[in-house]
Amino acid sequence: MDALQSIGVFAAQTFLILFAVLTVIIVIALIATKAGHKPELKVELIHKKYKHFRQILKSNIVNKAELKELKKKLKADRKAQDGKSSTDAKKIFLIDFEGDVKATSVDSLREEITAVLTVATPQDEVIVRVESPGGVVHGYGLAASQLLRVREKNIPLTVCIDKVAASGGYLMSCTANKILCAPFAIVGSIGVVAQVPNFNKVLRKHDVEYKEYTAGDYKRTVSILGEITEKGEEKFKQQLEETHILFKNFVQKFRPQLVLEDVATGEYWYGEQAILKGLVDEIRTSDDYLLALAENHQIVKVTHEHHASISEKLTGIVGKAVRKGGLAIVEDLESRRFL
Repeated sequence: MDALQSIGVFAAQTFLILFAVLTVIIVIALIATKAGHKPELKVELIHKKYKHFRQILKSNIVNKAELKELKKKLKADRKAQDGKSSTDAKKIFLIDFEGDVKATSVDSLREEITAVLTVATPQDEVIVRVESPGGVVHGYGLAASQLLRVREKNIPLTVCIDKVAASGGYLMSCTANKILCAPFAIVGSIGVVAQVPNFNKVLRKHDVEYKEYTAGDYKRTVSILGEITEKGEEKFKQQLEETHILFKNFVQKFRPQLVLEDVATGEYWYGEQAILKGLVDEIRTSDDYLLALAENHQIVKVTHEHHASISEKLTGIVGKAVRKGGLAIVEDLESRRFL
C-alpha cells in the first residue's frame, strides 16, 4: 500500500512539473508572438554584382594604361545607364525555388511573385530557377499556380533548370514560355506515386484490435493501421490514375508539342535527352543566360525571407515532441501522394 501511495505521489509531482513547464512555454510563446520577426523582402542587383566581378578581375590583370581606359569606360557606362528611363528599360526579375517533398518553399514563392507583379510589366521578364525532385500534389499544384500568375499578366516567364526539375518540379517548369536546362540536369518524371505502410497484420498478430469509423464509402480507402480491402485498394489506385491524368493534361496544355505517350511514363531524362523529347527548349545554364542579359538589362533578384519568431520555434519544438510521442501517427493520405 505504501508503495502504491509513493508511486501516486511521484506521478502527481511529475504531472505538476510538466504542467508548470508547459505553462511557462505557452506564456513565453504568447509574449513572443507580438515581438516576432516580420517576413522580409530582399532585393539584390545581380547585374551590378557581375560588373563588380569584371572590374575586380580586370583591375588585377591589365596594365595602368588599360586600367585608366577601363575606368573611363565604366564611368561612361554609368552615365549612359543613368540617362536611360527606368520605366522604358526592360527589367529581369529573378526568383529561386528550392523544393522539398512538402513544397515548403511555396510560402516564399507566393510572396515573391506577388512582389514582382506589383512592378513588372509585359516588356519585362521573370526568370525562375527551379530545383526540385517533386513532392506532394497540392503543394506543387499551388507552386505551379503561382507561376501561372506571371503568364496571366502577359509577362514572359523563363524557367531555368540547373540540377533537377522532376515530377512536381516539372509541373512548375512546364508553365514557362521558355525552359532552359543544363546538359545533365534531370527532367521529366511525369507520374504519380503513393507510399502507404500498413501494420494491420502486426496488430492482429499481437491481438490488438483496431477499429476505424468513417461516414462515406471512400472516406478512407487505405490506411496505416486498418485492414486494406480489395474495394478500398482499387479506389485508391483509381485516384492515383486520376491524378496522373490531371498531371498529363496540365503539361499538355502548356507544352502541346509533347507526345504524352512517350514522356508521361514516370521516367526522367537528362538535359541532352530532354530537349530531343521536347521537354525543354534550350540547353543552357542559368549562369550563362543571366550573364548575357546583364550586359544590357537590370537583373533584380527577389527573395522573401521569413524569420521564425520565438513562438513559432517553440511551436515547432512542441510539434516534434508530440510526433515523437506517437500522438500524430495517422496523417491524411492525400499528403502521401507525390508528383
